[in-house]
Amino acid sequence: MERTWAISGDGAGADLHLDLTGPGGVRASLIRALRDAVRTGRLAPGTRLPASRTLAADLGLARNTVADAYGELVAEGWLTARQGSGTRVAPRAEPGAPARRSPVPRTRPRPVHDLRGGTADVSAFPRAAWLSAARRALAAAPAEAFGRVDERGRAELRTALADYLSRARGVRADPERIVVCAGFTQGLALLSRVLRERGTRELGVEAYGLWFHHDALDRHGLRTTTLTVDESGARVEELADHEDLRAVLLTPAHQFPTGVPLHPDRRAAVVDWAVRTGGLILEDDYDGEFRYDRHPVGCLQGLRPENVVYFGTASKSLAPGLRLAWMVLPEHLVGDVIALKRAGEWSSGALDQLTLAELITSGAYDRHVRAMRLRYRRRRDQLVSVLAAHAPHIRVTGIAAGLHAVLSLPEGTEQDTVRAAAWEGLALDGLSRFRRGVPAGAGPGPGPDGLVVGYATPPAHGFEGALAALLRVLPAG
Repeated sequence: MERTWAISGDGAGADLHLDLTGPGGVRASLIRALRDAVRTGRLAPGTRLPASRTLAADLGLARNTVADAYGELVAEGWLTARQGSGTRVAPRAEPGAPARRSPVPRTRPRPVHDLRGGTADVSAFPRAAWLSAARRALAAAPAEAFGRVDERGRAELRTALADYLSRARGVRADPERIVVCAGFTQGLALLSRVLRERGTRELGVEAYGLWFHHDALDRHGLRTTTLTVDESGARVEELADHEDLRAVLLTPAHQFPTGVPLHPDRRAAVVDWAVRTGGLILEDDYDGEFRYDRHPVGCLQGLRPENVVYFGTASKSLAPGLRLAWMVLPEHLVGDVIALKRAGEWSSGALDQLTLAELITSGAYDRHVRAMRLRYRRRRDQLVSVLAAHAPHIRVTGIAAGLHAVLSLPEGTEQDTVRAAAWEGLALDGLSRFRRGVPAGAGPGPGPDGLVVGYATPPAHGFEGALAALLRVLPAG
């Protein structure tokens, strides 16, 4: 469907041709056509657009379709909408315009769409439930809660977590063994320092993972030994090839980013290794709460609490901005971790801890997780369906759980695809970015080409547009 409408305001009298064909339906096509018109300069900055009712009548569309398109483009920064002045094309800097201020370091522009993996939909944060829990927690909080924060975390939160982790993840948790941290990375850094002080010099890691987690280990003096990852997870039998290795960091519930769970035989094998050698397993329960096609995989910690440190976080279930995470420690590590945290490490705010405790004990946390699990499953299904219909040559894996999928690409196409995505205003990560030994921004290194597509990150109103942008940059079959 192709339509033409007259530009009002500064462009009065001119006609603008819009192509409303393409993937994603009429709404997505209208958004794409208007965005392209702004990007290419056919709609100049300051141009006033027709009212949604007027444009809908001109194009033969429903008014809500046009209003939603305007709203999306306002949120993305292409348009502005102010009462009394209507909807206009947003101003932008002209090429070659003289700088009015001293030069500052260049920053990457905010992407139009974000499909990077490992991030939750923060627009779905349960504001009303959190506010209600905060009010109840504040009303019930003792005066000492506003004094010095306990290095272990508030007792209310540790007690609530012990109960929740036991029934939801199979963790054998005593509140006295839980230490609340300001994010997973802080917990990993704390434990790295404790292990280093105890004589540990080397730690096993999966061949794929988040580079800043590996950097945290490196900064605290721990060498890392890479374990191969295949369709059954980390090859833990490779631990036996390193006689001095006594610690390993794993994501057994849902390996990041490949998306595979650790095979039951390997789960048993790594626990046996830890018992036999006196080793320590650092279990990052990544995406453990978001499993869609069958019951969640239980945690390793429940099999051998004295040889496993369990890491959990509210970053995926609620929001990373809360800076709330936790470790469930073997008894022999509790004292050293607390002592190190007392020596100057920052702590999460007491009120946020009390609020999370109230959210859990009231049942609101469980309800939110169930609702998000359903939302993310629908998005995953939509992603898979769109790819099957429009890019059947692209293989999709890692979709049984978590917040992302892995798309296999033809050899040699990953970097070009990521660059094409950047031109489209689409934030997207290549699989090679998470390969151990490949620093951020470097070339692909050895290994298969692929994309890590996070389907949780975009807000609900922007998901269709993000999928349409993804289809435009995928290699042809």
